[in-house]
Amino acid sequence: MQTIRPAIHRADTPPAADRATAAAPGAPPAAPPAAPPSVPPPLASRRGLLAAACLLPQPLLSLPARAGAPASPAPAAGPMGIADRRDAVAAPGRVTFYVAVGPRLAAYEPDPAALTLAPLAGAEAVLPAAIQYVWPHPTLPLLYVAYSDRAGDAFGEVHGVQAVRMDAAGAPTLAGPPLRLDNRPIHLTLDGAGQHLFVAFNAPSELRVFRLGEDGAIGAPVAQRETPDGGIYAHQVRVSPDGRTVILVTRGNDARPGRPEDPGALKVFDLEAGQLRLRRAVAPGGGYGFGPRHLEFGPGQAFLYVSLERENRLDTFAMGADGPATLPAFSTGTLGGPARAGLRQLAGAIHLSPRGDVVYVANRADSRERTEAGPAFAGGENTMAVFRIDPASGEPRLVQTIETERFHPRCFSLHPDGGMLVTAAIKPMPVRDGGRIRTVPAGLTVFGVGPDGLLRRHAHLDLATPDGDVFWCGMVRRPG
Repeated sequence: MQTIRPAIHRADTPPAADRATAAAPGAPPAAPPAAPPSVPPPLASRRGLLAAACLLPQPLLSLPARAGAPASPAPAAGPMGIADRRDAVAAPGRVTFYVAVGPRLAAYEPDPAALTLAPLAGAEAVLPAAIQYVWPHPTLPLLYVAYSDRAGDAFGEVHGVQAVRMDAAGAPTLAGPPLRLDNRPIHLTLDGAGQHLFVAFNAPSELRVFRLGEDGAIGAPVAQRETPDGGIYAHQVRVSPDGRTVILVTRGNDARPGRPEDPGALKVFDLEAGQLRLRRAVAPGGGYGFGPRHLEFGPGQAFLYVSLERENRLDTFAMGADGPATLPAFSTGTLGGPARAGLRQLAGAIHLSPRGDVVYVANRADSRERTEAGPAFAGGENTMAVFRIDPASGEPRLVQTIETERFHPRCFSLHPDGGMLVTAAIKPMPVRDGGRIRTVPAGLTVFGVGPDGLLRRHAHLDLATPDGDVFWCGMVRRPG
C-alpha cells in the first residue's frame, strides 16, 4: 500500500484578497502561486483489495492500554521539516490529524506550535468505499467511519459504517466487521456515553439508531416506536451536550428547472434510551430560503449556531427547554462580499473555538467557465469566515474572511488545544495563469490561530486524489 507523500509550501504572505472584515466582491481571486510537482505515481487499482476487505474476518475489538510505554527517540526531520513519526508512542490524550481521500484514511501528527503536520509512515486504513464522515468514540480509542460508493444520482452498491481502532501512535486499523447499509450514510455521531450510534442518510432522507457494545462494537438497530421524520436531504445529525436532544439537519434543495424549492428544517427529537420522539421542527418561513447544512452547540447549550449552505448565512438560535427557538435571534452573512450571480457559492462546515468564543465557517466555490485556453475557475470565495461571539448577547460578528488558496474546502478542523486550524479542499481545479491554464491540486491549508481567534495562513500540503475526493478531515484526541 502506497502512502500519501504531500508537498508542503509556505504561505506566510497574505494576498490582497484577504480582509479583516470583507473580501473583494465577485471577481475571481488571483491564481495561487505555482507549486512544485507533488503528485506521487498513480496508485494501483484497489478494487480487488476493497472487495477482499469486506470478506476478511475481523478480530473482536481489543483495546490494550499503552499509556506507560516509553516514547521513542524523535526521528530525523525530512524536507520542509516533515518527519516520519509512525514509530513514536503517543501518550493518552495525544492528538492525531486524520484526512480521508476516497476510501483511504491517513494519519498525521499535528504540531500547533510549529504549525506542521507530520505523516505517520504506513498509517493508513482502507475502507470498502469512499469515506463520507468520521466520528470518534467519547471514551475508547475508536473512530466510526461512514463510507459509500454512491455518486450523484448513481445509487451505488457499497454502503456502511466501519469501526476503526487508533493505536497508541494514532495509526488507524479496521476493527471488527462493518455495519452494512442499504444507502449512503452522509453523517454520523455518537451520544456522550458512547452507547448509541446515530446515522443520517441524505436520499432518501432518514435517521437510524444503532446500539454500541461496551467495547464499541456496532450492534443491532434500535427499533423505533415512531419512525423519525427525515425531512428533505439530511446532512448532519448531532446529540446535544446534555444528551437529551437529537437534531437532524435537513438541508432541502434549491429550485431547479421544472422543480420547485424543497424546504429545509431542523428536526428536533427527544432522546431516551435510544428512542427518538419528534419534539418539533424548526423551519423559519416554512423552510423556504432556509437550507441548513451543519450546526454547533454554543457554550452551556445557550445558543445553536447553524450554517446555511444555500443562503451563505450563519443563523444563531437561542436554546430553551424545548430546544432551539422557532426563529433565529441573529442572521449574519458568511461572505466577505456579494456572491456573483450564476456561480455556485455555498456555506459549509462550522466549528467553534475550544474556548467557545469564536465561530468558524467555511465558504466554498467551484464553478468553472470556458476560456480560450480551456475550462477554468469562474470565481467565488473559498475562504474561512471568522465570527467573534459577543459574550453578552451571543451574537456572532464577522471579523475576518481569509482565502484558503484552494478550492471547495468541504471540511476543516481545529486543534483542541487551539493555535492551529486545517482546511481540506476536495479536488484539483484549473485556474487562469496569464494566458495559460494550470491546475491547483487538492490538499490542506494550515492556518495559525491567534489569541483573538483570527487566522494566519501558514502552509499548503498538496494531496494526490487518484482514488477519490478529499472528503473529510479532523483532529482527534485519543482517549486516555
